Amino acid sequence: MRDKPFNKKDKKDFKKKKVKFFAARKKFCRFCADKTKSLDYKDVKRLESFIRERGKIVSARVSGNCARHQRMLTEAIKKARFIALLPYTKI
Repeated sequence: MRDKPFNKKDKKDFKKKKVKFFAARKKFCRFCADKTKSLDYKDVKRLESFIRERGKIVSARVSGNCARHQRMLTEAIKKARFIALLPYTKI
């Protein structure tokens, strides 16, 4: 079987066959579920789970956090970085 279509008709069939979606689970805010009022910048273990391997903060769309808790999380991570509890980048 070939990987790429050769003409327009094959291209349409190729696209139809290749596209398959799966039902994703509903994301929820972990902090709302735990009824967390505030996030502490000293809680490094919790903050590390929201940082990617290169040091970027995981977006709310990916992590499932609500907007309020995502802002609190971002501020806590930035404070922890400034105090050198968390690295700015991981190499």
